[in-house]
Amino acid sequence: MKRVTGIGGVFFKAKDAPALRAWYKRHLGIDVQEWGGTAFTWTDGEGKPVSGTTIWSIGPAEDDTFAPSTASFMINYRVEDLIGLVKVLRDEGCNVLEKIDESEYGKFAWVIDPEGNKVELWQPPAGQ
Repeated sequence: MKRVTGIGGVFFKAKDAPALRAWYKRHLGIDVQEWGGTAFTWTDGEGKPVSGTTIWSIGPAEDDTFAPSTASFMINYRVEDLIGLVKVLRDEGCNVLEKIDESEYGKFAWVIDPEGNKVELWQPPAGQ
């Protein structure tokens, strides 16, 4: 079974999220949207769009989205078989959180790495 197939997103917290978003927009040209981030569309070697995106987002420092981790970031990794991978990780003794979310955006689960960082696993909907 394949495990991680790519990075689906990078999420991090900032003391002044609006100011940091503005900095990235102005100085690095990232098209930060009202929701606090952007979706980078994947392209092939010739620059033509292909199926898939990578989310980049800055949230407020007081947000508890990454709990129980106290880290200021969370990486979202794309996977092909979330349910299968969660089972394998549990069998290997990993700290997998009980909750699995399913929505129009796909399936999500979380594991805590040995350093206490919350890692998000994401199985995109079919066709993405």
